[in-house]
Amino acid sequence: MAGIIQPSAGALRFDTIDGQPDRDIAYLPQDGIGTSGLTVIEAILLGRHDRLGLRIRDADLAAAHQALAGYSIADLADRRTDTLGGGQRQLVGLAQVLFREPRVMLLDEPTSALDLYRQLLVLDTVRRLAGERNITDVCVLHDLSLAARFAERILFLKDGRLVADDACSKMMTSEMLGRIYNIEAEILTGREGLMHVAAIRPLPGLEPVAAE
Repeated sequence: MAGIIQPSAGALRFDTIDGQPDRDIAYLPQDGIGTSGLTVIEAILLGRHDRLGLRIRDADLAAAHQALAGYSIADLADRRTDTLGGGQRQLVGLAQVLFREPRVMLLDEPTSALDLYRQLLVLDTVRRLAGERNITDVCVLHDLSLAARFAERILFLKDGRLVADDACSKMMTSEMLGRIYNIEAEILTGREGLMHVAAIRPLPGLEPVAAE
């Protein structure tokens, strides 16, 4: 979907896009923006490199700082990206993606290096902005409780193939998780009606498989 694996089969279709992602589709890998000698604010501005001129407009600079503030990392603006920790790089990468103003965001484990507070902050912000800006988010998550809380639709992959695709309420069942992950699982409901997934034990006689 991100157009980074070649050769590949199939087609990518999104409005007038046919096979080639453009600036309407933004991809964020697991390690965020990686490391370089750029400052954080310079890295954010690169999110619009195809639209910026030789001089950075005040409006673009203000929007870049606002993107950082949205994830409570405005204090990192002048830090070099190669001095950041993994969680900080993820947050800066998310800010860069949002600064790009895409119509589709592809996020690969955007919370994997974050503490519990920032996991909720990130996914709350992503979901809110998706509604406000009419953005479609496609997110890889291994934390099923987070997926149950934030996802409208869940796709389960097993051995590299799509095996189930439906609304979250229909997907998060003990039977489905046993089929996908080869585990006995319990689905708990918290006091606010939120679902939590508890893995009890591996199912006997079945080898674990890689699944997303």
